[in-house]
Amino acid sequence: MPFLRRTRDIKLLDALDELERTSIEDVVWRVVREGSNPLAGSASGGRWDTGEFDVLYTSFEPDGALAEMYFHLSRQPVFPSKVRFTANEISIKTHNTLKFANLQALVPLGVVASEYTGILYEKTREIADAAHFLGFDGIISPNARWRCLNLALFPDRLTHEDLVLTSASIVDWGKWNG
Repeated sequence: MPFLRRTRDIKLLDALDELERTSIEDVVWRVVREGSNPLAGSASGGRWDTGEFDVLYTSFEPDGALAEMYFHLSRQPVFPSKVRFTANEISIKTHNTLKFANLQALVPLGVVASEYTGILYEKTREIADAAHFLGFDGIISPNARWRCLNLALFPDRLTHEDLVLTSASIVDWGKWNG
């Protein structure tokens, strides 16, 4: 469902603005269709994406990135066997990142823990919209498909030097044991 622009919730803005901002210098992983730019975000309407600004979805664990892509591919009527995907290792630097270390940290903001693994993204999109509005450069959050954390980056808040592709390899879904 597309995100419908409403007046931003002042209580949510205040709650996010009170949270500590963190800087990160680390490595993350992203799975993309072969030939796609792994450093390019998109406004695809995902968990942390209203469709109004680009988001670059990554994970702190390779299996986290693979599990997220596998989930979306497996929802198709036929799993795409001819399309190839690459697992990309990306060196990242952030300066103003919002961190939710676990699912319970999102509950006070209105996220329903039992629905987090589904595809009902209204509340997380509202949080992302507020975070982007407040100038955050990304959101660290629990991965809904793997036991690790993800990092959803807002590319318009980063420089080209903040994202560096360090390696890429073809994904073999038949050998991945997620």
